[in-house]
Amino acid sequence: MSSTSEPIGLPAEAASGPRWSRETKVIALIAVAHFVSHVHIMLLPPLFGEVREAFGVSYIQIGLALTAFNVASALLQTPAGFLVDRIGPRAMLTGGLLLGAAAIAAAALLPGYWFFVIAYAFLGVANTVYHPADYTILSATVDHRRIGKAFSIHTFAGYLGSGVTPALVLACAAVWGWRGGFLFAAGLSFTIALLVIVAGSILPRVVHKPGQQPAKGETKVGLGLLLSAPILRNLLFFLCMAMATGGIQTFTVVGLEAIHGTTFSAANVALSGFLLCSAFGVLLGGIIADRTPHHERVAAVGFAFTSTMAILMAWVNMPAAVLVGVMSLGGLLNGMIQPSRDMMVRAVTPPGSFGKVFGFVSTGFNLGGMMGPLLYGWLMDRGEPRAIFMIVVGFFLLALVTAITRAKPQGTTVWTR
Repeated sequence: MSSTSEPIGLPAEAASGPRWSRETKVIALIAVAHFVSHVHIMLLPPLFGEVREAFGVSYIQIGLALTAFNVASALLQTPAGFLVDRIGPRAMLTGGLLLGAAAIAAAALLPGYWFFVIAYAFLGVANTVYHPADYTILSATVDHRRIGKAFSIHTFAGYLGSGVTPALVLACAAVWGWRGGFLFAAGLSFTIALLVIVAGSILPRVVHKPGQQPAKGETKVGLGLLLSAPILRNLLFFLCMAMATGGIQTFTVVGLEAIHGTTFSAANVALSGFLLCSAFGVLLGGIIADRTPHHERVAAVGFAFTSTMAILMAWVNMPAAVLVGVMSLGGLLNGMIQPSRDMMVRAVTPPGSFGKVFGFVSTGFNLGGMMGPLLYGWLMDRGEPRAIFMIVVGFFLLALVTAITRAKPQGTTVWTR
């Protein structure tokens, strides 16, 4: 499989330095940017009540802002990936951070509900750059012997951003109101954008040979790559992961209460254990991903237990301590899957196409984010909470099938640095 995309290169001054030092700086810079992207994602949910009261609208109307975010991300993430491959990940990452800062500031400062929704749509546009740019940069700069750990640190930073944002924005809102919380997040995004501008010489750039023009039909070749069986398989994999983990994260508390009468506090502690251990599982998964080429086996182990966890949650009324232990272990193994997931995508991606491929398969997250809440909410409204966990199991198993039946890459890929 080939691509006509331009190769990724490093500035001479960056390439001449010690590799480990440069890699460490690149990983740290990309991790911080990914942290900020998850701050953007988790900014609104903790402040739902205050924002709803400020605009005098319903929860469904406030939820429309998140829908606008996900629709914009789903529609534009693949085009953003093509732009990453064409103009370079550094420029796109910087632009995404600046657009995110502007969108959040606009949501806080512009009057009226519809301005808020439009601002969130632009925040969704900003969100499209992170996965294509981040994975392009990491794949182009980190040695293949350490790429699994690099992916795991990147993902861990995102989990960390999701985890600290509720407490962070609620603390800001307690002092300055919800608009102050939003402006703090906007300031954080702007600050990291400046950091990328100032320290960005270590990041890769697109190298065009003098007088060279993009080949005719480059877009057609790119679309052919995206619609190939290995890439579509990974898109399905990401969609299944989003549907499964989204069901657990969003409906565990209300689902367990409806099925077993589990107390609100016990279910929330168990869910916190799942999320926290998922973050540390990502780091463990990065170490494992660098030590084995059999990433589908890692995914199989993780999916086997997370499926078992969901079945137990649906059918067994576990004591609180047991529930916390089961969900924490499930979270650890769920996190362990993530770096192997990224390595499976990387294994079928030709050099010069990281942006478009990772942008395309990451669209699965947005599709799951749009469909999952509607499906699971409908089941809750019909009084079928146990069906939620059974569907979660189904998506885990479908993801397992897509992983273990994938075609193994032939030979060793040489990555452009």
